[in-house]
Amino acid sequence: MTKILLSLHVLAAIVAVGPVTVAASMFPAAARRVPVAATVGGADGTAAGDVGGAGDAGDVGTVRLLHRICRVYAGLGIAVPVLGFATAAAMGVLSDAWLVASITLTAVAAGLLAAFVLPRQEELLAELADGRPVERARTARLAMFTGVFNLLWATVTVLMIVRPGSTTGA
Repeated sequence: MTKILLSLHVLAAIVAVGPVTVAASMFPAAARRVPVAATVGGADGTAAGDVGGAGDAGDVGTVRLLHRICRVYAGLGIAVPVLGFATAAAMGVLSDAWLVASITLTAVAAGLLAAFVLPRQEELLAELADGRPVERARTARLAMFTGVFNLLWATVTVLMIVRPGSTTGA
């Protein structure tokens, strides 16, 4: 049963957390690339697709899609700690320091995503949908929060592989 739980935990991490880390990383740059006129139409009354060259009208759609990926897969990501706790309980390692550190870092990453990344994505998306330009400093801050989120997940991944005191490795 432990191997099944561990397999499900790893698969959930790959399938749920992977898309969030990639889409969240792509979001700030995609938001910066959206021409303001392409979001609601040009000042001369042209349609959004007629302004600024090919692909501009789709840029807001791209940003919207990246945000939706982050939101949906973050919800699916709840399976990762649930399966992780079940696996740890089955393995009898719930009190091991590496696992406590991983749980703590996972909670911090989830809090960062919920409190800083997703709300800032929503704010930037609302601005773009209204045809307002986004400030580069705001996309840079979002990129910073996203980078910290990704770094936390990378650290958790390393802890899960290395597992100090593990009998499976050196």
